[in-house]
Amino acid sequence: MSVSIAGRADWLGDKHLQRLLGALTEGGEEARVAGGAVRNALMGQAVADIDIATTCLPQETVRRAEAEGFKTVPTGIEHGTITVVAGGKPYEITTLRADVETDGRRARVSFGRDWKLDAERRDFTINALYAEADGTVVDLVGGIADIEARRLRFIGDTEARIREDYLRILRFFRFFAWYGEGRPDAEGLKACARLKDGLAQLSAERIWSELKKLLSAPDPSRALLWMRQASVLTAALPESEKWGIDAIHGLTKAEKDLGWATDPMLRLEAIVPPDAARMKTLTERLRLSTGEADRLRHWAVATAVASRTTEGELAKRLYRGDRQGFVDRLRLALASVRMRAAEDNDALLEAGGFSRLLAFALKWEKPVFPLKGADLTALGATPGPKLGEILKNLEAEWIEAGFALDRGALLERAAKALET
Repeated sequence: MSVSIAGRADWLGDKHLQRLLGALTEGGEEARVAGGAVRNALMGQAVADIDIATTCLPQETVRRAEAEGFKTVPTGIEHGTITVVAGGKPYEITTLRADVETDGRRARVSFGRDWKLDAERRDFTINALYAEADGTVVDLVGGIADIEARRLRFIGDTEARIREDYLRILRFFRFFAWYGEGRPDAEGLKACARLKDGLAQLSAERIWSELKKLLSAPDPSRALLWMRQASVLTAALPESEKWGIDAIHGLTKAEKDLGWATDPMLRLEAIVPPDAARMKTLTERLRLSTGEADRLRHWAVATAVASRTTEGELAKRLYRGDRQGFVDRLRLALASVRMRAAEDNDALLEAGGFSRLLAFALKWEKPVFPLKGADLTALGATPGPKLGEILKNLEAEWIEAGFALDRGALLERAAKALET
């Protein structure tokens, strides 16, 4: 019995995609939608990118696509990949290929016409499915059965697949987080544990990209647990060792219950210690973006907030620090205490306190200090260190007064300070 994605994939009926597939199948050539789009259509999940595999050689792909009036970009032509923009949508089209030589990070390939060989060079069975233009699914490695069982399985020799590209260790757990159920495939888990040292060969950017995708899964807690047991998590993220991943479950539950957006950075903070020095090492090693590095740093230096803290006191801390850092602290604290709240009255009270403070922090707007240096020079102050010190002291008084001192009151204090 054949399986089809027709009726499950509205995108397959796109007239530009159909024209493109038609152009690539003329004259005895073949073209099929490949990989994740087919997998997600079968699993009822959203499809972001649509990739195509073809027997056409790269230059022929270019010729045929341009003959249809589509734009082409040679994004990876040395590996047989051309991006074709059709109807405003990009399609990554790759010539069928087989790996000739690999070093654990990249592969040298040869082009071919054998669909089974092309499927067998891919990582997991669920990622090696193809679909004809009419939606008929072509399964050469048992991927449909694994999708039905929600099972993630390497194709062929597991260790050989990993040695071709050690990033597949992290991809094993990432795809398990997104698509797997029950226990991970035993052979795959053991091979990942045995070959985890190969992660050292990978670039920091590739490691962080995979970790971030894993942490973006609806619930990455099971995958992280198995990563920890296989010592893969320690290899990829040593800061998590001896700290724990127990907070992840509570955080994902809070996200679902409270309507928080999935936030991979907040989830990262849940499994590493709030230590500024170690977070600096982490950001440098994984080459996080400036924004990501700043967020980790602000979270690490933000002091913990007790549930009984007043809003006025929190406002002072927010003014002196970074709001996002405190919001992250409060969200993690609330997620943690909610796990105990159902059976612990004290925890229930704490949860209420953290909810109140989080709501306050999210709507808080930083007030503007009413005085500037020019205000003091107008009173006769001479520009210099003394003026700066007076301004700093006045701002401290203003903060401690709950930002209630107005400009007139501050000018009076400034005049008295200048008299001394």
